[in-house]
Amino acid sequence: MNESTAFAPVCPLPISQYPQIQMAHGGGGKLMHDLIEKMFVPAFHNTLIDVRHDGAVFGIKDARLAFTTDSYVVKPLFFPGGDIGSLAVTGTVNDLAMCGAKPLYLSAGFILEEGIETEKLWRIVQLMRQAADAVGVQLVTGDTKVVDRGKGDEIFINTAGVGVIEHGLTISPNSVRPGDAIILSGDLGRHGIAIMAAREGLEFETVIESDCAPLAAAVGGLISAGIEVRCLRDLTRGGLASALVEIAEASGHEINIEEEKIAVREDVQGACEILGFDPMYLANEGRFIAFVPAGDADRAIEIMSAHAFDTSAARIGVVSEKTSGLVTMKSLIGASRIVDMFSGEQLPRIC
Repeated sequence: MNESTAFAPVCPLPISQYPQIQMAHGGGGKLMHDLIEKMFVPAFHNTLIDVRHDGAVFGIKDARLAFTTDSYVVKPLFFPGGDIGSLAVTGTVNDLAMCGAKPLYLSAGFILEEGIETEKLWRIVQLMRQAADAVGVQLVTGDTKVVDRGKGDEIFINTAGVGVIEHGLTISPNSVRPGDAIILSGDLGRHGIAIMAAREGLEFETVIESDCAPLAAAVGGLISAGIEVRCLRDLTRGGLASALVEIAEASGHEINIEEEKIAVREDVQGACEILGFDPMYLANEGRFIAFVPAGDADRAIEIMSAHAFDTSAARIGVVSEKTSGLVTMKSLIGASRIVDMFSGEQLPRIC
């Protein structure tokens, strides 16, 4: 074996898949899931990444910290109910919250396209600052790069966040137990439809705004109330369906949900029917699911509803005794079907 081959392991994905991966645009579908599981996880294998959570949780001396990062390429930059700047802050803060952490600090990396209007950039920066102030985090470090005109679509933003965990819970898919109740914090699909409408110039009878909202207060309320939160997951790319499938696969438990318990606003449902979208797979930026012991379900619903934005939480399912690692859904007509990940992504450049 020569030196060049000794350090060149065989790529786990066939080269024929690469064009499909490029078309996935970083989404929450099966192709991107496979890319992560078959390439990135094996390459960077360690005990922290193997948890398959929204961030890494680790200890430094007497402190437990959570660390996460995300990149934002949403198009258009401004949309009903949000913008790329506030989304970059809120999305990363929400990932920390899903680890059960109190968000503290953020970094920001700006990839700017040559020629971006300074007034537009200033507006985005100010909206980021307002979003950070609203959730009590500080942006403490950052970086700026400029790429050639036509190579960056005006602006991309990467944010990383650090938070502190001030409780003894282990919030992860591995903590899910049979009998746990699954609580959904609100209605589905608004962010995806808001982006689609703004991008394509669509007009509906009502203006559908993104559900973009911080989730740390709701999570903090659950923990402060003494609820034994098992697992949390925000419903971003890939929506509710992908989040449930990821947790079922990671935990090994079967998850059973009921379609009639899942709230979708009438205007969003109508838009989905016109456009051929399934709200189960649409991205959300202010919704999450919580797995809690059945005895804590009612209190969890009350707390999550109190912190929700113009919506209510609801119990949508239960963790089964079965260990199939599947997600099943009882439909409105009483039939049961398996819920899988979408093969690609219904709408790229969603966040």
